[in-house]
Order: sequence, then structure tokens, then C-alpha cells
Amino acid sequence: MIDEKPSRELEPSPPPPDVAIRLQSIELRYGEKIVLSDCSLDCIRGHTTCIIGLSGAGKSTILRVANGLRRPTRGCVFTLGSELSRLPETEILEIRKRIGFAFQYNALFDSMTVADNVAFPLYELTDLEDDEINERVKSALESVGLDGEGDRLPGELSGGMQKRAGFARAIVNEPEIIMFDEPTTGLDPIMTNIITETIKNIQHKLKVTCLVISHDLPSVFAIADEIALLFEGTIIEYGSVSKVRQSPNPIVQQFLQGSDVGPIPV
Repeated sequence: MIDEKPSRELEPSPPPPDVAIRLQSIELRYGEKIVLSDCSLDCIRGHTTCIIGLSGAGKSTILRVANGLRRPTRGCVFTLGSELSRLPETEILEIRKRIGFAFQYNALFDSMTVADNVAFPLYELTDLEDDEINERVKSALESVGLDGEGDRLPGELSGGMQKRAGFARAIVNEPEIIMFDEPTTGLDPIMTNIITETIKNIQHKLKVTCLVISHDLPSVFAIADEIALLFEGTIIEYGSVSKVRQSPNPIVQQFLQGSDVGPIPV
């Protein structure tokens, strides 16, 4: 029988100051389907944590739990020092203002210029004057290599440039955390390398905490400080790139090698 105690009955274990995000024994269900089960993860401040795993494993769901868009069935979520599972929506919204989100498919407004797309969260979430917004937008576009492209429409940009415009929007509010959902999906190898370098440059310049969901192992190995492997709703391996690559766990090795031989059913 499934234990259906609410998340608040779990004794919270607040993270130390150097942890920006902590997922503690998270369970999340959609109806009878369990997506995350006893899922725990610490994301260190100023580091890039990459979550890898099979398609449909629940990787993107972790992002939504970590920024308060999804409340877990059980478990505790600490983001930027606050336990989201105990906060009202109005307070979660305030924390979410400190988080940038780069969507998998960019989510740019087709009828708005690149600059207006990047400025959108500033107009929605702040009381900044137009001059300061323009400066923020200019700086964000320069940070992702799109200086001079602000007057163009998204449809006039390549797929990789649209990705970077989405990144600019994610950083324009000077967030403490940036979440990237499958940032290299659908890109050719050259553009994948450009996007990988862009993420590295953003993290280096802004010193932010990055949480990245990706299938692209070369990109992950290039940008990650820590890697977490999600399998059947649980983080089964976590650590530095070298630690994960050398893991004795046969599930980890089968995934990293892309083999059809091993404990993962194919």
C-alpha cells in the first residue's frame, strides 16, 4: 500500500548555506503514476549541476519542483534558503523572481523583437525605468553573443541564436539560479558547441548556480561541476564528472556508453 502522508509530515533537513537547492526525499505523482520517488539532490551555490537520464525519466519535472511550479506529493524542497513546500503561492512567486529559466523550445514571442522578448520579464516583474531596462537588455544580449541583434524578430534568427535569445531573457533579471531545460536539443554539432560554451561563459561571468537538464553527454561533461543520474524516479548516482564516469554501477555505465546490453531494459 502506498503511504500517502503529505509532504509536511517529513522532518525537514535544511541545507547548509553553500547549497542553493535541496530536494529531500521527493515523491511526485500524476494520478497513480509515480514520476519521482525518494528523489534527493543538493545543488551547490555557484556550481553547474547537470541532470541526465532516460527520456521520460522525470528530469524536467525536477526543474518544476525546484522552482515551485509543481508541489511534491511528499518530501521537502529548499530553494534559496526557503522551503517551498511550506510557502503560499505569493511567496513562491517572489523566490521565482530570483530564478532564470531557459525553456527547451525557447518560448519566444514571434511578434516581438528579440530585445522586447528579453525585456519582457523586467516589465512584468520589476519597476525599473526604461533606460535601465534597455541597459540590462543590451548587457544580456552581449553576454550571449547577440549584441546588435535586438531589433530582429525571432523568426529571422537561426535555431541556435533563438536559444541564446532565450538565455538572455533568463539572465536579464540577474537571477541567483538559472535553469536550462535541454539547451542543445535539435541543434547541429557546431551550434551545440556554441551553446555549450555560452552556458559556460554565463556561469563564469555571473557566478550563478546552474541546473541543466540534458541528454547531450559531451556537453554535460564540458559544463558540469556535478552530475546526477535519474533512473526510475530516483537519483542513483551523483558527484563530479570523473566520479560519475568511473561509477561501478552497471546502470550508470550502460547509460554513459549508450549500450543495449545491461540492466536497463531497451
